[in-house]
Amino acid sequence: MRQIATIRQTAPEDEDTGSSVYDRLRDDIIHGRVKPNERLKVSELAIRMSTSTNPVREALQQLRGEGFVIMTPNRGARVRPIDEEFVRDICEIEVLIEPALTRWFVGIVTKTEIEELERIQAEIEALNFADEMKHSNLDLQFHQLMYDRHYNRHAVDLWVRHRQILWAISRRFPTSLSRQGNVLEEHRELIACIKAQDAEGAAQVIAQHVSGSGRHIMERMRLARLSPQP
Repeated sequence: MRQIATIRQTAPEDEDTGSSVYDRLRDDIIHGRVKPNERLKVSELAIRMSTSTNPVREALQQLRGEGFVIMTPNRGARVRPIDEEFVRDICEIEVLIEPALTRWFVGIVTKTEIEELERIQAEIEALNFADEMKHSNLDLQFHQLMYDRHYNRHAVDLWVRHRQILWAISRRFPTSLSRQGNVLEEHRELIACIKAQDAEGAAQVIAQHVSGSGRHIMERMRLARLSPQP
């Protein structure tokens, strides 16, 4: 099985690779250390990150591809606001991608894979969101098991990127108790549909799962935006 790296809490700051610069700059954008619409100058970023300009250019191109950065001819790069619309756009794409991946998985799933889904779900239930990082990595394993064998690698890679982006945004906010309960119940319903070979039911559950997560993130972002700052 092709492995997807587990989510890291922080990016390394002692390397000058494009990946490291990308991680650090993305984190700065998500957490508001660089402001919406702020210009991103290659030379200044290279100095600030103690690296050469090539890794910075690579990182900006990757961030552009993921929607974090907007590039305009003769004006360079600037930060796209990380707001509710940004999350909405990603989730609308995922509501199209993930049900399709799920339908296909139901058609090829094995008894061993169902047992593995149940094992991972048991760990998720036992953890009960006591550790957000561990929960996120278990949840990644759960969904990776369903999607990783799919023939459309472009779709799977897009899911991976979107998941990493949404996790990076959502880690700023605690998961509400109601959403925690919904996540566990949606996983149970999904496994039941997969065991029953109900591809359409499984697709509907995963669409609900994605939509619910997106709404939760957007609501938390909205509350944070409207709350008075100390």
